[in-house]
Amino acid sequence: MTKKFRNKYRIPSARMPNWDYGSDAAYFITICTQDRKWFFGNINDRKMVLNALGQVAHDVWMLIPQQFPYVALGNFVVMPNHVHGILVIDKMGYSSSAVETRLIASLPPPSPPSAPSTTSPKSPGGITGIKNPMFHDNISRIIRWYKGRCTFEIKKSVAAFGWQSRFHDHVIRNDLSYQKIAQYIVDNPKNWKEDKFYS
Repeated sequence: MTKKFRNKYRIPSARMPNWDYGSDAAYFITICTQDRKWFFGNINDRKMVLNALGQVAHDVWMLIPQQFPYVALGNFVVMPNHVHGILVIDKMGYSSSAVETRLIASLPPPSPPSAPSTTSPKSPGGITGIKNPMFHDNISRIIRWYKGRCTFEIKKSVAAFGWQSRFHDHVIRNDLSYQKIAQYIVDNPKNWKEDKFYS
């Protein structure tokens, strides 16, 4: 049942219950611009043609592994009003060539993360302990950084730019799913007019 928060209906989270989103895995990410406005360019002859803002969105995505060395990039595409991409969290140090076979095929089952005591003054995460969002190297932190960096750069020239407050993530559970999603990303410009984000 849909619940209300501050008198607004909220869509239930699509996130996997008890899954640690800092775990080694591949994640399919979708981030939309505010009101799905076309900030990043246009589709021309079934190909994405980035404008200057789209180039920023592209270049900042490419910087993610520099900012977060445990992240490898899979396929990604900047579309007129959203970004699709695969991020692979790889804290165990698998080589990039092994991502699809060793990492994805052996994803552990979801398990609740263990919470350290928050009574000690030296407790990690400060007063909020394990719930401190900046304490974890996870998908939310990565996307916050990406959106913030893009916004900072883009607003230098377009003050009206903004992202939707949320993003969509999907844990890729096996190699077949990985291959299908990777191909979907590649084909996204070709299928733009049938895309649910086209408007």
